Amino acid sequence: MGRGVLISAADTSLVIATYNWPAALGVVLRSVRAQRVLPGEVVIADDGSREDTRTLIAREAPTFPVPLHHVWHEDVGFRLGMIRNKAMARAQGAYILQLDGDMVLHPEFVASQVAFARTGEYVQGSRVMLDAAQTTAAIAAGRVTASPWSPGVRNRINAVHAPALAAFVRGPTDPLRRTRGCNMAFWRDDIVRVNGYNEAIEGWGREDSELAARLQNAGVRRRNLKFAAVAWHLHHAVYAQDALGRNHAAYERAVRERLMRCDRGISQWMT
Repeated sequence: MGRGVLISAADTSLVIATYNWPAALGVVLRSVRAQRVLPGEVVIADDGSREDTRTLIAREAPTFPVPLHHVWHEDVGFRLGMIRNKAMARAQGAYILQLDGDMVLHPEFVASQVAFARTGEYVQGSRVMLDAAQTTAAIAAGRVTASPWSPGVRNRINAVHAPALAAFVRGPTDPLRRTRGCNMAFWRDDIVRVNGYNEAIEGWGREDSELAARLQNAGVRRRNLKFAAVAWHLHHAVYAQDALGRNHAAYERAVRERLMRCDRGISQWMT
């Protein structure tokens, strides 16, 4: 992927957001175990799940191949930005791989992210969408059993693992188009510099785009990673989008005013 590796996998933190779906999280953690190159640690950013998620993580932790941490707060609504901030404040790695707890990883996922990391840049990854039947099969098997050409698979091109092609991918460079917080990567120093996620944004939508806008305002360039860091997205119901208009206004303000920092962010969780 060019220009040499700038960080070791041991100095990465894999931050996985979850909420009340331990069956999916279990499959994701199994895919982490199967990585050819392991991250330095895994931090679960738990937006208020019930006790069954805590039980799963406690069962996994003693035999997990890297430290497995659980960062939880009370469920008082969709506060994804806040719990990601808390998890990233806990993270020790210089480079943060950010995922959702319904993203099942290709065995080369971590190795691909490490090879693609460049200073002054953040990474927007992609996702392969599975339908309900393929998701049921994946959870039953404990792994994704589909191929890129199986029925019930969308965004098939995103399932192709061909890392030699990754450096030639361009795609959107703005903070909004195809921004997906379910598969991103950042330097921890850059996250701290812009004060992480804007915790004034609650409810589904635009917390990732607003962060991307402030990163870009601070001079951090977007790069799109395709044909590597493959991740399969398990099907679920669509979240309520009643906060989207308000959250989009926060994104537009960050763009319009060239904001680089938010008022309520990761700094309050740093020790």
